[in-house]
Amino acid sequence: MNQPSKLFLYVGSYSGADVNGIHVLQFDPEQGGALTLLSGVKGVANPTFINVDEQRLRLYSIGEKVNGHGVKEGEVIAYSVERESGALSEISRTETMLAEGAIATTTCHIARDSGSNFLVVASYHGGQIGLVSLDAEGKTVRLTDFAVHSGRGAHPERQDRPHPHSATFSPDERFVFVCDLGIDVIRAYRINAEKETLELHGDTPLHPGAGPRHFAFHPDGRSAYVINEVDSTITSFTYDATAGTLSPVVTVPTLPEDYTEENTCAEISLSPDGRFLYGSNRGHDSIVVYEVDPATARLTLVEHTSTHGGHPRHFALTPGGDYLIAANRDSNNLVVFARDSASGKLNFTGHEAQVPKPVCVKPVYL
Repeated sequence: MNQPSKLFLYVGSYSGADVNGIHVLQFDPEQGGALTLLSGVKGVANPTFINVDEQRLRLYSIGEKVNGHGVKEGEVIAYSVERESGALSEISRTETMLAEGAIATTTCHIARDSGSNFLVVASYHGGQIGLVSLDAEGKTVRLTDFAVHSGRGAHPERQDRPHPHSATFSPDERFVFVCDLGIDVIRAYRINAEKETLELHGDTPLHPGAGPRHFAFHPDGRSAYVINEVDSTITSFTYDATAGTLSPVVTVPTLPEDYTEENTCAEISLSPDGRFLYGSNRGHDSIVVYEVDPATARLTLVEHTSTHGGHPRHFALTPGGDYLIAANRDSNNLVVFARDSASGKLNFTGHEAQVPKPVCVKPVYL
């Protein structure tokens, strides 16, 4: 089987529907991570978070529109991907969070099972998650079910109500773990594929005022890690795959001890070999690096690295883990770092690309 020859970078952003909101770039490892802007697509407002199915050449994006009552509501858009150029062509569009009894609201995150049967979308402002079915061609079909969260957390402003911020499938995809920033809970669901419904499995509580945002499993599937937006920490867990349960191990800070200014966290990811963990700080504008003990899920600080821009909303490691690309929303730039696989440390390559208000970056080989 021939190896894919081109590494593309897909970037979702804050944008109006009249301008390009999803951007397509080519990433050149032979040039030390140079980025070249190739194309973009318009026609959708705020396509902030995206998901790419490189095997079936499909890209899925959340978006939003204003309904007949003047209320913003979410939608999900499916695109076909042209292998040679990476260009996108819309193939379907489906409203989300509009089933009977659901509140019309926008979404902030999208996840997909490996079989491309379902998408799971999370609504930060609406306090709910939705399940969207896909057909055999990878087109969106309909919102089949939704779940509404309730409660509040310890922070009087940030946690006055539920705020689901992401959904992550377990390695065996028996469960979907939803981080709810507003109620300090990671809530697990099962997907009943036959009925196309969400079934509650159980909750893992976080410490008060944590604000869990994004979540990642270790490559060996025996531990997991959440980045807590509100109090700038990372919590590690051991994972029982049979029971689908998380057991907390340790919580560590994402900031240097002497940093006292405002900060919120965003993205979290592990290196492909599972030896290092990365998290982004918005305010300190850095990537924190921790060494991982996979046997215990304990973490040892390695370094903090400037993202060379403001408000790193998201970042991603390239396949193989040789590079990390940070998306700095407020400085409108993507920044490329080379990653030392032995130490886990990041080194700025000097390569950047200007993209308006980038929110999510997905590198994929086609």
